[in-house]
Amino acid sequence: MADSFGPVHHPGGSGAPDCGAASHGASGHGRDDASRKEPIRVLVVDDHALFRRGLEIVLAQEEDIQVVGEAGDGAEAVDKAADLLPDIVLMDVRMPRRGGIEACTSIKEVAPSAKIIMLTISDEEADLYDAIKAGATGYLLKEISTDEVATAIRAVADGQSQISPSMASKLLTEFKSMIQRTDERRLVPAPRLTDRELEVLKLVATGMNNRDIAKELFISENTVKNHVRNILEKLQLHSRMEAVVYAMREKILEIR
Repeated sequence: MADSFGPVHHPGGSGAPDCGAASHGASGHGRDDASRKEPIRVLVVDDHALFRRGLEIVLAQEEDIQVVGEAGDGAEAVDKAADLLPDIVLMDVRMPRRGGIEACTSIKEVAPSAKIIMLTISDEEADLYDAIKAGATGYLLKEISTDEVATAIRAVADGQSQISPSMASKLLTEFKSMIQRTDERRLVPAPRLTDRELEVLKLVATGMNNRDIAKELFISENTVKNHVRNILEKLQLHSRMEAVVYAMREKILEIR
């Protein structure tokens, strides 16, 4: 099987080496294997049977990941999610009968603990925004490498959000436009973040994951997690993405 997904892929353009998520570690041995007794249960949803089978073959090599089912569209995905209660739903955006974004809300209703990663060729900003609003925890382009798919699954199962860097960049561009279109007005002073928390938030805004932020700042991954948690508590927000949007709106971060 090829080392990347997607119908047409430019050589060297698998781009997204970090993929908002992944390192290029050895396949089959997730960093959480020792602490995770049960494998991560994954439901694969895509309208292309060959793509589903390719993912199953790739993920079957990962000792800590188990593909428990597959579906060919969003409607079938909702039914399978209700029956199987997967940890992760790996789902395409555009499918017949019922698309992935529309299925997100229903899946969250029938399987509240399931986390949804969109794996798609769609780099449309509207799809990204709608997916996040519908409850997706990740949005990855099919140009990513096979190793990165498994790494992203582990990261989302571990509580992180995953967005391909190119899509994170589009989010930042949109946030900047929103700020520029908003008339200057006096705002209630935002909760004060420490210098280190601001550093962490700026790196989160670029789409970096906790592991890469830890390497960038020469601190432990657990310290990064604590900083992110403190940021969310101070801002009274629920996700990393909300924290970035809030920071842009309140002029805590400057996008140049």
